[in-house]
Amino acid sequence: MELIAEVVVSLLLVGAGFFGLVGSFGLLKLPDTMTRLHAPTKATTLGVGGVLIASMVYFAFLGGGLSWHEFLITLFLFLTAPVSALFIAKAQIHRAVPPADLPPTGTGAEWAVLDGKAEARD
Repeated sequence: MELIAEVVVSLLLVGAGFFGLVGSFGLLKLPDTMTRLHAPTKATTLGVGGVLIASMVYFAFLGGGLSWHEFLITLFLFLTAPVSALFIAKAQIHRAVPPADLPPTGTGAEWAVLDGKAEARD
């Protein structure tokens, strides 16, 4: 059983390292704010989540007991990363994108972040 737990922990850590590397590279190399936003909210979140889940598996099978701290940190991370990305995207739309450049919503209404009177600022 120890060998299986060690293999699972190793795979989780390698996968988390890969996602963390890809997310960090994307954060540095993507050209603008809206594309750069995907790197930390998707890949890096999976990287940190993988490390925390690997820690949970390790302590559950090899460390003597399940640690709920890692589970709560992972849950908090997975809940807050999309919300913060949404706020950053809305701020970017208000700051840099003129309403005429936004794609149509398909409903006949304005985008939810724009009230129809908002002007994009340079």
